[in-house]
Amino acid sequence: MAKVIAVTNQKGGVGKTTSSINLAACLAVAEKRTLLIDLDPQGNASVGVGLEKQSYAEANIYHAIIGSLELEKTIYKTELPFFDICPSDNNLIGAEIELVSEFARESKLKMAFESIMDKYDYILIDCPPSLNLLTVMALVASHSLIVPLQTEFFALEGLTQLMKTIERIKDQLNSNLDIRGILLTMFDKRNKLSSQVENEARNYFKEKVYNTVIPRNVRLS
Repeated sequence: MAKVIAVTNQKGGVGKTTSSINLAACLAVAEKRTLLIDLDPQGNASVGVGLEKQSYAEANIYHAIIGSLELEKTIYKTELPFFDICPSDNNLIGAEIELVSEFARESKLKMAFESIMDKYDYILIDCPPSLNLLTVMALVASHSLIVPLQTEFFALEGLTQLMKTIERIKDQLNSNLDIRGILLTMFDKRNKLSSQVENEARNYFKEKVYNTVIPRNVRLS
């Protein structure tokens, strides 16, 4: 049975997609059957693993969510063994409108996962940089989540709304949802603010903050 982990932060540019791809790749290298779900309409994770946009235009996560295709038919192999991806494109922007009258629309992604849960060890979801229906779907479908936190000004304040959303999801739709960890990203040891944000995050989230810190590095993005 797969462990489903959402990588989420409603703020863009925090290293979310880069973290998702690299975590999936590391799990694959460890020979864990890994599926990366690109749930961001920008589709950066899809392109980031080497797919050509035209190759998945007719079969991607959008089609699985609206129910026109089974999820299995929207999954593609990457060049790395044990690493599959379900890509995304900008059609996903319209999914929220198309599903407005659907019953239990928040659970559409979870229901789509049912047929593949035994085929993978890990399913990672690269969430969009917003707290919209797509992100809610991801949180409902997940066992836990990883939050990349940029060690820059207002980073912790921006996390407040996400925490409120997580609590609502736990109360109403997914009581088992847990924060697996906070991943500090874009850390600049020359910048006192980075150290200050790290200290504040560790004081507030305690052991939830990973010991590993991702430095600011253009080559990683």
